Amino acid sequence: MAKWNLDAAHSEVGFKVKHLMINNVKGKFNTFNVELQSDSDDFKSSSISFTADVASIDTSNEQRDQHLKSGDFFDTEKFPQITFKSTKYDGKELVGELTIRDVTKPVKLDVDFGGIAKDPWGNTKAGFTVTGKINRKDWGLNWNAALETGGVLVSEEVSILAEIQLVKQA
Repeated sequence: MAKWNLDAAHSEVGFKVKHLMINNVKGKFNTFNVELQSDSDDFKSSSISFTADVASIDTSNEQRDQHLKSGDFFDTEKFPQITFKSTKYDGKELVGELTIRDVTKPVKLDVDFGGIAKDPWGNTKAGFTVTGKINRKDWGLNWNAALETGGVLVSEEVSILAEIQLVKQA
Protein backbone atom coordinates (compact mmCIF):
# COMPACT_ATOMS: atom_id res chain seq x y z
CA MET A 1 0.00 0.00 0.00
CA ALA A 2 1.54 3.30 -1.10
CA LYS A 3 0.90 6.49 0.84
CA TRP A 4 0.69 9.85 -0.94
CA ASN A 5 0.73 13.20 0.89
CA LEU A 6 -0.22 16.68 -0.22
CA ASP A 7 2.29 18.86 -2.01
CA ALA A 8 0.77 22.07 -0.65
CA ALA A 9 3.01 24.37 -2.71
CA HIS A 10 1.46 22.98 -5.90
CA SER A 11 -2.15 22.53 -4.80
CA GLU A 12 -5.22 24.71 -4.37
CA VAL A 13 -8.80 24.18 -3.20
CA GLY A 14 -11.23 26.77 -4.48
CA PHE A 15 -14.89 27.47 -4.98
CA LYS A 16 -17.14 29.93 -6.72
CA VAL A 17 -20.70 31.05 -6.16
CA LYS A 18 -23.04 33.41 -8.03
CA HIS A 19 -23.44 36.84 -6.42
CA LEU A 20 -26.49 38.98 -7.28
CA MET A 21 -27.14 36.24 -9.85
CA ILE A 22 -24.96 38.15 -12.34
CA ASN A 23 -21.37 37.04 -11.71
CA ASN A 24 -19.24 34.63 -9.71
CA VAL A 25 -17.30 35.36 -6.54
CA LYS A 26 -14.34 33.05 -6.03
CA GLY A 27 -12.69 31.90 -2.85
CA LYS A 28 -10.30 29.31 -1.55
CA PHE A 29 -9.11 27.59 1.57
CA ASN A 30 -5.49 28.45 2.38
CA THR A 31 -5.00 25.60 4.87
CA PHE A 32 -6.03 22.08 3.87
CA ASN A 33 -4.68 18.56 3.65
CA VAL A 34 -5.15 15.54 1.40
CA GLU A 35 -3.94 12.03 2.11
CA LEU A 36 -4.28 9.09 -0.25
CA GLN A 37 -3.46 5.42 0.12
CA SER A 38 -3.52 3.16 -2.90
CA ASP A 39 -2.51 -0.31 -4.03
CA SER A 40 -1.88 0.83 -7.61
CA ASP A 41 -0.79 3.78 -9.72
CA ASP A 42 -4.23 4.07 -11.33
CA PHE A 43 -5.50 4.96 -7.83
CA LYS A 44 -8.79 3.08 -8.35
CA SER A 45 -8.37 1.22 -5.06
CA SER A 46 -7.62 4.43 -3.19
CA SER A 47 -8.64 5.62 0.21
CA ILE A 48 -8.73 9.43 0.12
CA SER A 49 -9.23 11.88 2.96
CA PHE A 50 -9.42 15.68 2.84
CA THR A 51 -9.64 18.32 5.56
CA ALA A 52 -9.88 22.10 5.25
CA ASP A 53 -9.41 24.61 8.03
CA VAL A 54 -12.54 26.74 7.57
CA ALA A 55 -10.94 29.73 9.30
CA SER A 56 -8.47 29.85 6.38
CA ILE A 57 -11.25 30.81 3.94
CA ASP A 58 -10.09 33.58 1.61
CA THR A 59 -12.33 35.47 -0.82
CA SER A 60 -10.02 38.51 -1.05
CA ASN A 61 -12.51 40.47 1.08
CA GLU A 62 -12.00 40.48 4.86
CA GLN A 63 -15.58 41.55 5.66
CA ARG A 64 -17.03 38.75 3.51
CA ASP A 65 -14.57 36.24 4.98
CA GLN A 66 -15.65 37.17 8.51
CA HIS A 67 -19.31 36.74 7.52
CA LEU A 68 -18.54 33.31 6.05
CA LYS A 69 -16.83 32.30 9.31
CA SER A 70 -19.87 33.40 11.37
CA GLY A 71 -22.92 31.38 12.41
CA ASP A 72 -24.72 32.56 9.24
CA PHE A 73 -22.49 30.21 7.27
CA PHE A 74 -19.68 27.93 8.50
CA ASP A 75 -19.70 28.81 12.22
CA THR A 76 -15.97 28.15 12.53
CA GLU A 77 -15.93 28.31 16.33
CA LYS A 78 -18.21 25.26 16.56
CA PHE A 79 -17.18 23.57 13.29
CA PRO A 80 -13.53 24.37 12.50
CA GLN A 81 -13.06 21.83 9.69
CA ILE A 82 -14.64 20.58 6.50
CA THR A 83 -13.88 16.90 5.90
CA PHE A 84 -14.25 14.44 3.04
CA LYS A 85 -13.71 10.67 3.10
CA SER A 86 -13.85 8.68 -0.11
CA THR A 87 -16.06 5.64 -0.54
CA LYS A 88 -15.29 4.94 -4.22
CA TYR A 89 -13.00 6.15 -6.99
CA ASP A 90 -13.22 4.66 -10.47
CA GLY A 91 -10.62 6.81 -12.21
CA LYS A 92 -13.11 9.47 -13.31
CA GLU A 93 -15.60 9.92 -10.48
CA LEU A 94 -14.81 10.31 -6.80
CA VAL A 95 -17.63 9.46 -4.39
CA GLY A 96 -17.51 10.11 -0.69
CA GLU A 97 -18.93 11.69 2.44
CA LEU A 98 -18.58 15.46 2.78
CA THR A 99 -19.04 16.98 6.23
CA ILE A 100 -19.69 20.71 6.63
CA ARG A 101 -20.78 22.00 10.02
CA ASP A 102 -22.38 18.94 11.62
CA VAL A 103 -23.96 17.62 8.41
CA THR A 104 -22.53 14.70 6.43
CA LYS A 105 -23.87 14.00 2.94
CA PRO A 106 -22.70 11.93 -0.02
CA VAL A 107 -21.14 13.79 -2.94
CA LYS A 108 -19.86 12.88 -6.39
CA LEU A 109 -16.93 14.80 -7.83
CA ASP A 110 -15.35 14.58 -11.27
CA VAL A 111 -11.63 13.84 -11.39
CA ASP A 112 -9.19 14.45 -14.22
CA PHE A 113 -6.04 12.47 -13.43
CA GLY A 114 -3.09 14.40 -14.86
CA GLY A 115 -0.60 11.58 -14.47
CA ILE A 116 2.51 10.68 -12.52
CA ALA A 117 5.93 12.31 -12.93
CA LYS A 118 9.26 12.56 -11.13
CA ASP A 119 10.38 16.03 -10.08
CA PRO A 120 14.03 17.15 -10.46
CA TRP A 121 14.78 15.94 -6.91
CA GLY A 122 13.56 12.38 -7.56
CA ASN A 123 10.18 12.69 -5.85
CA THR A 124 7.26 10.86 -7.47
CA LYS A 125 4.27 13.17 -7.91
CA ALA A 126 0.69 12.65 -9.05
CA GLY A 127 -1.68 15.38 -10.22
CA PHE A 128 -5.46 15.61 -10.09
CA THR A 129 -8.06 18.22 -11.03
CA VAL A 130 -11.25 17.75 -9.00
CA THR A 131 -14.49 19.54 -9.92
CA GLY A 132 -18.08 19.37 -8.79
CA LYS A 133 -21.13 21.22 -7.58
CA ILE A 134 -22.99 21.11 -4.31
CA ASN A 135 -26.04 22.85 -2.92
CA ARG A 136 -24.86 24.74 0.16
CA LYS A 137 -28.31 24.48 1.79
CA ASP A 138 -27.87 20.70 1.99
CA TRP A 139 -25.22 21.42 4.67
CA GLY A 140 -27.19 24.05 6.57
CA LEU A 141 -25.54 27.07 4.92
CA ASN A 142 -28.89 28.82 4.51
CA TRP A 143 -28.23 32.55 4.90
CA ASN A 144 -29.39 34.71 2.03
CA ALA A 145 -31.04 38.02 1.16
CA ALA A 146 -33.82 38.64 -1.34
CA LEU A 147 -33.20 41.18 -4.09
CA GLU A 148 -35.62 43.91 -5.18
CA THR A 149 -35.39 42.61 -8.73
CA GLY A 150 -36.21 39.05 -7.69
CA GLY A 151 -33.69 36.36 -7.04
CA VAL A 152 -31.28 36.20 -4.15
CA LEU A 153 -27.93 37.68 -3.16
CA VAL A 154 -26.03 34.37 -3.09
CA SER A 155 -26.88 31.29 -5.16
CA GLU A 156 -27.42 27.94 -3.51
CA GLU A 157 -25.12 26.17 -5.98
CA VAL A 158 -21.42 26.21 -5.17
CA SER A 159 -18.87 25.08 -7.75
CA ILE A 160 -15.76 23.33 -6.45
CA LEU A 161 -12.40 23.35 -8.22
CA ALA A 162 -9.34 21.74 -6.69
CA GLU A 163 -5.88 21.31 -8.21
CA ILE A 164 -4.16 18.65 -6.15
CA GLN A 165 -0.58 17.45 -6.41
CA LEU A 166 0.49 14.56 -4.21
CA VAL A 167 3.95 13.22 -3.41
CA LYS A 168 4.56 9.51 -2.91
CA GLN A 169 6.09 8.62 0.44
CA ALA A 170 9.20 6.44 0.41
